[in-house]
Amino acid sequence: MTKLSLRLPPLALLLIQAALAGCGDQNKAAQTAAPPPVTVALPLSRRVTDWDEYTGRFVAVQSVEVRARVSGYLDAIKFTDGQLVERGQLLFVIDPRPFQAALDKADADLRREVSRQELAVSELARATKLLEAHAISQEEYDTRAQASRESDAAVASVRAASRSAALDLEFTQIRSPIAGRIGDRKIDVGNLVSGGSSGATLLASIVSQDPIYFEFEGSEADYLRYVRLSQTGARPSSRDAANKVFVKLMDESSWTHEGKMSFVDNQLDTNSGTVRGRALLANGNGVFQPGMFGRLRLIGSGQYDALLLPDEAISSDQSTKLVLVVGGDGVVVPHPVALGPKVDGLRVIKSGIGPDDQVIISGLARARPGAKVTPQPGKITAIADAG
Repeated sequence: MTKLSLRLPPLALLLIQAALAGCGDQNKAAQTAAPPPVTVALPLSRRVTDWDEYTGRFVAVQSVEVRARVSGYLDAIKFTDGQLVERGQLLFVIDPRPFQAALDKADADLRREVSRQELAVSELARATKLLEAHAISQEEYDTRAQASRESDAAVASVRAASRSAALDLEFTQIRSPIAGRIGDRKIDVGNLVSGGSSGATLLASIVSQDPIYFEFEGSEADYLRYVRLSQTGARPSSRDAANKVFVKLMDESSWTHEGKMSFVDNQLDTNSGTVRGRALLANGNGVFQPGMFGRLRLIGSGQYDALLLPDEAISSDQSTKLVLVVGGDGVVVPHPVALGPKVDGLRVIKSGIGPDDQVIISGLARARPGAKVTPQPGKITAIADAG
């Protein structure tokens, strides 16, 4: 067999050589490409205060069950279910006629006894003069003096009965003992109402509206931390000072409702290991209602200097939180950090970085620990009143 040799034209050889040279140049360019760009910034330094958050309920400052003091048939209802009522406003009327009759009788008895008293006083005065003239015996004088004293007692007794009857008549008009919102009526006109100190008929209930309490429970650990802060003077105890609080409702994203602490219980619950706290808030617009849920923020520390970063600059390696710091040579170095609460939309970094560290705040996906990056200056901005 004849051996064939493949010969290419000179022009084709030149083209192949140029192509191979171009691939080599691309490889060299790839090897010398600049490191990926990232945005870096110094941590925001600020003097901050920690806030603790609790879930709780709104509770009325005053809550009253309206019951009758006297028994009788309900004659009238003077309110609309669910309306706001003022202190002293007329709510129910019990048939007053039997009580008016009892008062009239007591007044008549009082007039009779007053008349008898006047006679007894007159007879005692005459007996005094007769005794001085030795016209009657000492025994007769003592009898008339005794009759005068008995008359005084009888008048006092009947007068007390008259006042009692007047009170019973007054109690037929049942008035609101507090200002607030009344619930629905529990009984209708024409029904017999039982009065008295026990077994009295429940007529309605009233809860005050403004101001209103917010009650919550804190753990024993929280309670001890507050005690230590008070002992060192970093934060006053809520028992001694009206520490500021902020509340938000379930449909709100910011802490817009301001109040103050008003009470801390004197003992911890042995079953739950928690202590009850209470804050006082204004409720002029009536948004808060007893029984509503809410979230409360309570000052949890004294002021201290802290470094803050956005949450976007923080990554996770299992249970460890990391931030990426660019060194002077442009190499990315991971720093494990301890996180604190959020303040103005930024996360407090309790340890792991310094105020002069260039932290990557954008472009984390392009940064690899130990690799070089091209840092570009950025800025961290706080968001006032962020939730």
